[in-house]
Amino acid sequence: MGRLNDISLATQVAVFHNRRAFDQLVREYQSPVRRFFLSQTMGNEALSDDLAQDTFLKAYTHISQYRGTSSFLTWLTRIAYNVWYDYTRKMKNEKSEEINENVGTTNVEAAHSSFQIPNSSLRQDLYTALKQLKDEERTCITLQLIDGYDIAEIARITQMKEGTVKSHLSRGKEKLANYLRQNGYDR
Repeated sequence: MGRLNDISLATQVAVFHNRRAFDQLVREYQSPVRRFFLSQTMGNEALSDDLAQDTFLKAYTHISQYRGTSSFLTWLTRIAYNVWYDYTRKMKNEKSEEINENVGTTNVEAAHSSFQIPNSSLRQDLYTALKQLKDEERTCITLQLIDGYDIAEIARITQMKEGTVKSHLSRGKEKLANYLRQNGYDR
């Protein structure tokens, strides 16, 4: 879909509450948003679907804030990043509360133990390798290597400085390469 078409559809949604126009945007961009969340959750399909749904709900309610200065996908991915950030912060808070109450299993541990990884051994190894990364590294790696964003777009989405994005990418790629090399994947 072209940028002008995205702006036109977003305007129709914002001004006329045209749900068909929003449906077109969802159909066009649901795969990249879901792919972003699958990478962040290391393959947890149910959680990825829930987070993607939250992303589109927020996009619908805030569509009047889309100005067209970046692509609709970049704007939508920024919302997805915020949804992911809020989710992880909530899980960390719940984990802290449960640790303070001396509860055995935290929600974060439960979420990580329920990953639904497809049968493909390469995909499984990739998700396992992604688990080795810090959240910021995984996000930057996902946005660049899987979703194809350049450093400037990643900086806009994550609201990090470009130098910080480059550092996360460098460290993340090094960790991924080392992990995969140690597990039988050669160059």
